[in-house]
Formats: sequence, structure tokens, C-alpha cells
Amino acid sequence: MSTASPLPMNWEVPQIFHQRLGDGPGRQRVMEAEGHLLIVTHRPPRHGESVRSGRYFWRNPNGVLQSSDLGQGPSSMIKHLEEYNAAIIKLEKAENDAQSSEEYFRVISELGPLLRATRNLHSTLQSARELAGNDRTMINFRDRSYDLERSAELLYNESKNELDFLIAQRTEQQAASSHRMAVSAHRLNILAAMFFPMVTLATIFGSSLQHGWETASAPIPFFTMLIVGFLLGLLLNWFINVPVEPKPRTRHGADARIPRSP
Repeated sequence: MSTASPLPMNWEVPQIFHQRLGDGPGRQRVMEAEGHLLIVTHRPPRHGESVRSGRYFWRNPNGVLQSSDLGQGPSSMIKHLEEYNAAIIKLEKAENDAQSSEEYFRVISELGPLLRATRNLHSTLQSARELAGNDRTMINFRDRSYDLERSAELLYNESKNELDFLIAQRTEQQAASSHRMAVSAHRLNILAAMFFPMVTLATIFGSSLQHGWETASAPIPFFTMLIVGFLLGLLLNWFINVPVEPKPRTRHGADARIPRSP
């Protein structure tokens, strides 16, 4: 097993911090020993990333903050929080541009890990604030992480609501289309029932009436038949596809819909 610590070797931190860390960052948390604080955080998760990448912040007893890869001072934590903010803004833009259920699902899939990361980050910085006392810098970090968690949570809920609305809208459209197809099929069945006895009798006994067109000019009966057939086809198409509005639900003859409260 590897015994190397993920912390920078030039950090003069208590040995217990090295001992309590594994090869990876583990969960986001804060450690305290001999007046030193070690804040273990995660970088903003990326889409498809299964293993979280760690980032470490060390606050010495004098209140000086250093990071493992973002320099030192309060600006290091600010940069870390801004990375989360940039990830949220990117997904917010993707949510605004989303049109299909697949696009909304992609946004939600990326927002889930980001929301959990911001929530755990806020909890970690809250613990660090309690251990650091009334350090205003740590208080500001805690408050900023709460804003990030709130933004991610609102965006996640909004994306889920939009996806649910889109699915419900598609379901209503499919139900309306199925209703129209059922009405059309019912009308065709009625027409078939009306003309089926006539066609059956004509087929059994045969029918060849003298209508006088046998001796008429050849093109006239043919084109007349086409025109009449086309007009009857239009009439039949209108009859089949005439819209039918669903009846509202009623209770004892009155509208049973529950009125919205003002």
C-alpha cells in the first residue's frame, strides 16, 4: 500500500493530518489539530467523472490560508468557490437552451453531483468556521458556499420541473392524438356498417344497371367519375377528421373542476 500523503511536502502540518488521509481525498471534511485546520474539498465534478479530485486548504494557527494548487491567502478559496460558480452558470445556460427531454436529462445528470458537492462543501466550511471562531474570512467563505448550494438546488429543482412539464405535455399530446385516431376509426366503422349490407347483396346477386353512359363519349364518363370521387373523398375526409372537443368533467351537472385559490 502507498504511504505517500496527498498534501504538499512543504506544508508544516501536524503529522496526524498525513496519517488520517488516504491515497485520495475521501469525503469533504475538516480536520483540527494543534491550532491547525486542514480543509479537504473536491474540485467541481465533471460529467462522467466517477472519482472526485481533491483540493486541500491549510490554515495555520496565525490564520494564514494556503491551498494545494491555488496559491495562498483568501484568494485561493475564492478561486475555488468561483470554479463552482462557473460550473453552475454553465449548466444554467444549458438549462435555458434545453428544448428536449434528452437535453433536460443531461443537465439534471450533471447537476446531481454538483449539487451534492456544493452541499458537502457548505457543510465543511460551516465546520471550519466553527473551529476557526469568529474569523470573518471563514464566515464569508461559509456564506458564499451557501449561496452556491442554494443556486445549484434551485437550478436542479427548476430543471426537474421543466422535464416533468415536458413529459406531461408530450403525454397530453399523445392522448389527444390517440383520441382523434379512436374517433376516426369509430366513424370509419360506422360507414363500413352502413354500406356493408349493400355491398354484400350487390356482390352476391350482382348489379349491372343501364345508366346510358355506355354509349357516351369515352373521356366524359371517366373524368366525371374522377371528379365525383374526389369530391366524395374530400367530404369523407372532413367527416372523419372533424375535431371533437372532449367533454369537461362534471359532477351533478356542474363543472367539477376545483377552483384555484387566489
